Amino acid sequence: MTSTSPAYGELRAQLNTLTTEAFRPELADIDRLPTLEIARIMNGEDRTVPGAVAGQLPRIAAAIDATAERMARGGRLIYAGAGTAGRLGVLDASECPPTFNTDPSEVLGLIAGGPSAMVEAVEGAEDSEELADTDLDALALSADDTVVGISASGRTPYAVGAVRHARALGALTVGLSCNADSALAAAAEHGIEVVVGPELLSGSTRLKAGTAQKLVLNMISTVTMIRLGKTYGNLMVDVRASNDKLRARSRRIVSFATGATDEEIETALAATDGEVKNAILTILTGVDAPTATRLLAESGGHLRAALRSAG
Repeated sequence: MTSTSPAYGELRAQLNTLTTEAFRPELADIDRLPTLEIARIMNGEDRTVPGAVAGQLPRIAAAIDATAERMARGGRLIYAGAGTAGRLGVLDASECPPTFNTDPSEVLGLIAGGPSAMVEAVEGAEDSEELADTDLDALALSADDTVVGISASGRTPYAVGAVRHARALGALTVGLSCNADSALAAAAEHGIEVVVGPELLSGSTRLKAGTAQKLVLNMISTVTMIRLGKTYGNLMVDVRASNDKLRARSRRIVSFATGATDEEIETALAATDGEVKNAILTILTGVDAPTATRLLAESGGHLRAALRSAG
């Protein structure tokens, strides 16, 4: 696309309407300021982000409840975005297996251009709705799946295309952007628009917009997992102990939940193959490991429900 093409002119016109792309003349001399002053300005900008997220909490909560309902039936949570937005989705998805013991297929991140786009730009990938269609079709979407399109501008064709295609296939759709009245929110069943205002550096939406998206994705995955019984109170009882730090954390979690001695904790974890939730159930109720496994299966993995059943 050349700088004189009609499409280029149309795109420039679109960008001129976006809050995230606005130029801030009051910061035109920021490069002449002392480093500490620049850092203070940037920190002040970042402090505005949680307030912008707070304004969207009812919409975020509604999207989470709808997502959790579908995941409880076996559905998946799928993020789709380009550039920074896509990378944030991949990051959030990749944290779910070690944190909540999810299968890697349960929470997925799609980035325009594929895995190589995590570290380098893939020319034209974000401009293709068809690429989003292809990526989603490879996953064989069902009505129990949730697709979250992520785009700071709210106009990225890959993200908008992913939401449109997913909705046409009957999946739940969420559109997360940082501009009001976005095409992405309009295309989704649940539109979330966290308007953080113009960036410190004009057009660098990896800053406040990226921070806002990260906060919302943290909420979507974390609160969904809480709703699915992946926690007991505020304890990560589905943690996967895949290294020494996580093994130590598992023992601390069992201790917080039960108050048991180190010897009791080691015995319970050994009997339950290191499953924290199962170990807690055996300690608090006195049931054996196979019974704990059965009770948790019958309760859909919810430890509180299993404790009630055992009592």
